[in-house]
Formats: sequence, structure tokens, C-alpha cells
Amino acid sequence: MKKNLLFLILSMSIPAILEMLLNTMLGLSDTIMISRFIGKEALTSVGFANQIIFALIFIFSTFNTGAVAMVSRALGEKDYVKLKKISEQNVNINLLISIIILFLGYIFNKQIFRIFDIPEQVYNDTIEYFNIVQISLIPMFLSFSFAANLRGAGNTLTPMIITGIATVINIIGNFVLILGLGPFPALGIAGAAWATTGSRYIALFIYIYIIYIKESNIRLEFKFFFDKNIVKPLWNISLPGAIEQTLMQTSFVVIGVIVSQLETVSEAGYRILIQIESISFMPAVGMSIAAATLVGKSLGEKDINKASKVGYLSSGMGMIWGVIVGIFFILFPDQILSIFTKEIDVINKAVPVMFFIALNQIGLNFIIVISGALRGAGDTKGVMINTILRLWLVFVPFSYVSIVVLNLGIVGVWYAEILSFTIFATALFFRFRSKTWAILELTK
Repeated sequence: MKKNLLFLILSMSIPAILEMLLNTMLGLSDTIMISRFIGKEALTSVGFANQIIFALIFIFSTFNTGAVAMVSRALGEKDYVKLKKISEQNVNINLLISIIILFLGYIFNKQIFRIFDIPEQVYNDTIEYFNIVQISLIPMFLSFSFAANLRGAGNTLTPMIITGIATVINIIGNFVLILGLGPFPALGIAGAAWATTGSRYIALFIYIYIIYIKESNIRLEFKFFFDKNIVKPLWNISLPGAIEQTLMQTSFVVIGVIVSQLETVSEAGYRILIQIESISFMPAVGMSIAAATLVGKSLGEKDINKASKVGYLSSGMGMIWGVIVGIFFILFPDQILSIFTKEIDVINKAVPVMFFIALNQIGLNFIIVISGALRGAGDTKGVMINTILRLWLVFVPFSYVSIVVLNLGIVGVWYAEILSFTIFATALFFRFRSKTWAILELTK
């Protein structure tokens, strides 16, 4: 049983892990090429723009979390009519949300970025990049909804392949449009934005072909209406996730504002370290996707014991990954940082912090995976409470004290992270062990 479960988790996790890594590369290719071909000021601009864009995505795409829980449970119950209805409603919700965000983004873009204490040139570059990339919000939200529906139905391979295609197109587009190869002009930071936007539209077209035209394990029809019998439980499951992500992204903005008071070198170092940390936990995100799907499916099959074993096994795998990547961060900090920037002063500023990022890996990866297992069971409220307390009782206050009061620089962010993850990883473990998530009803 344990060996079969391990194989099942790995078979679902590996495509999801590769997809997460490719998804990260999609944004990372912008960061690396802008850093190397334009400079640290442009890198800082992209960092600020992406911080807001990803905050919007994380907050408003939480319906996909509810969709995975409901689709996977419908799959376990073998109710394929309900599975299709849930998937269609999730697509409609994501389409509506992305249109609203796009509209508001164009109205309030200047006011949003004025909250950061940044030089005028960095501000102007940030606005330019943001205005182009937000054109891709609609295809991005729709692609995320299609991917969530497929994952909930146990198909993690198709999203991985589509993400891989989009990543290759984005990297090629970066070279062509940033540097101005062939007949194309050198657009600099705008070129990076257009390459990212174009790759996301291509990904959307592939998803539409597979899900609406080609036979797949989810064959949908386009029906733009809202079924309250589906939307209400989807809302009830997803709302805690939306609140969680809102307060999480707000905390990141607050930390960004605090860091923006430091010199440009520290800001650039912080952005690169955040990128590195984001890549480091992508395998854990893949494991959390597998855990969410398998826990939901197991509960649909009325097998609580199997669901519990999935949570423990997958989170244990996440911790093992944290140990491995932490060792690499301790042994090769200079080499890893040099991949992202050629600026020696930025590397020197960031090297000491890599040790503390390494120490944070076990708690960070555990929380990501066990949270996925709980969300798959529909226990989004428990995860929300844990996250809010972790961020606003520990992470934000201790980051402020470390950076502003004690003048420790950007390493203070990771002092606070280590403390917060250690405390609340323990709390989340006991939450999962209690099995209160096993009796949650998802259809009300």
C-alpha cells in the first residue's frame, strides 16, 4: 500500500513539479536576461511589476484551489457530470475575474506603484512593463483554470507540456525582442514584457484546443452562465484561500516597501534571493498539487486512511527535498547567484543570506505540501488561519524590527521567515493529525 501510494504521488508530482519549474522559468527568463542585458535598475522595475501581478494572481485565482478539491472528490465519487459542471463554472469565474482586474489595473496602475519608494526611472520602467504584461492576465487566468481542472481530474502531464511550450517561446522571444535580433527592434524591458505576453496567449490557444475541441479526460463546452449549486460551495471553499492570499500578498508588499528604503543594491539582491527561493520550493508546490488531488479523490472514495497516508508521505518528501536544496545553497551560494546577475556588488550583498534561506527550507517545504493536502480535503479555513497568524504575528513584525530597528539589512527578512515557519509548521502538523478535515462537506 505504502509503495503504491509513493509511486502514485511521484507519478502525479513529477509532471506538476516540472510544470512549476517551467512556470517559474517563464518569469525567470525575464529576470536573468534583463539583469544581464539591461541592468539592475531594470531588474528592480520588473521585480516591482511582477510583485503586483503575482499578488493579483494569487489572490483572485484561489477559485482554482476550490475547483481542485471539488473536481478530485467528484472523480473519487465517479460523478463525471458534476466534474464537468464544476470545471465549466471555474472557467467562467476566472474569465470574469480577469476582465475586472484588467480594467482596474489600467485605471489604478500609477497609484499602485507610487506606494513604493523608488527612483523616477525605475517607476517609469515599472509602469511600462506592467501595462504590457497585464494584457496577458486574461489568458493567464484562463490557463490556470484549465490546468486546475485537469489536475483535479488527475492529469498533471498536459499542463506540464503546455507550460514547456510557452517557456521555450518566451525565452526565444526575450532574445529576439530585448536585443533586437533580425528584423525586430531592440525593445529592452518592453521586449521582455511582450515576449511573456505572447507566450501566455499561445498557451491559452493550446488549452482551448485540447479542452474544447480535442478529446481529453475533461471535454468542456463553453456556457457562460453561473450555477449557484456549483458556485456557492466553490465560493465557500475558495473564500478562505482568497483571504489568505490577500493578506499574504499584502505582507509581501509591506516587506517590499520596507526593503525599498534600502539602497538599490540591496533591493536588487532581495529580488534575486526571492526568485531563488521561489524556484527552490517549486518541487514542493508540485507535491502539494499531487497531495491535494489524491487527498480529495481518496475522500471521494470514502478512504480516510489513504488520504491521511498521502498527506504524511507527500509532506515527508517535501522535507527531504528541503534538506537537499538547503545543502546546495550552503555549498554553492556564489555560483547560484551568478546565474541571475553579473553585478558583483549584488552578489556580495546576497551571498551571506543564502545560508539562512537554506536553513528555512525544511519548514517552508513542509508547510507548502501539508497545506496542499489540507486544501484538497477542503480545509482551506484551517490553512488560512495558520498563514495569517504566521505572517502578521511573526513574519512582518520581526522583519520590520530586523531591517528598520536593528539595521540588519535584507538578511532580516529570512531571520523572520525561519522563526515563523518553525512555529507554524508545527501547528499545521497537529492540524493535519487531528483529522478534522476528513469530515468536511464540500457541497453546501
